[in-house]
Amino acid sequence: MHPKPASTSVKIHDIIQNRWSPRAIDPDKPVSHDDLLALLEAARWAPSCFNDQPWRFIVCDKSTDLASWETAFDTLVEKNRLWAKNAPVLILSVAMANFNHNGKPNRFGLYDTGAASVSLALQASALGLVVHQMGGYDADKARAAFGLPDDCTPMAMMALGYQAEADSLDEDFKAAELAERARASLGQHFYAGKWGVGIA
Repeated sequence: MHPKPASTSVKIHDIIQNRWSPRAIDPDKPVSHDDLLALLEAARWAPSCFNDQPWRFIVCDKSTDLASWETAFDTLVEKNRLWAKNAPVLILSVAMANFNHNGKPNRFGLYDTGAASVSLALQASALGLVVHQMGGYDADKARAAFGLPDDCTPMAMMALGYQAEADSLDEDFKAAELAERARASLGQHFYAGKWGVGIA
């Protein structure tokens, strides 16, 4: 396996530093039901506005429900299918549009669903699993295939499993898998007191 710890400007927790999104996933190592539940439990305890918990996750485990996994897989764009075919689990994250307590629009629903997804990904890292979140799928097709209600937004399709060697990927993907990780500097996106004043 190819670890890719983030090259940080200050020390951060190992779980965060070592979390990344590989595409090389071992097709022969299923994810245990207990580990799946641990990931969902981590997502369940994410923060949300009014404790509304607007997230929903549809778990498609190839080893226990091949039909649902194939349904999820069929929504992926072709490029993602080339590597996600090896993921033993595909998970669709969904954000509800309205608050539970009053039925009014919840403008924080997408944000909170993202927070729950990060909690899931960090728990996966803690268990030795990897998660790759994808925007490259047909949201309308997923909505129809999974019978989603109108008052929600399909967010990301997540490939979950155990990391495999980069050599298992096609050459184009292999290069990205082995490339150094990069982020904008702190001062470019994080401001001190007012817009555009980079924090030091």
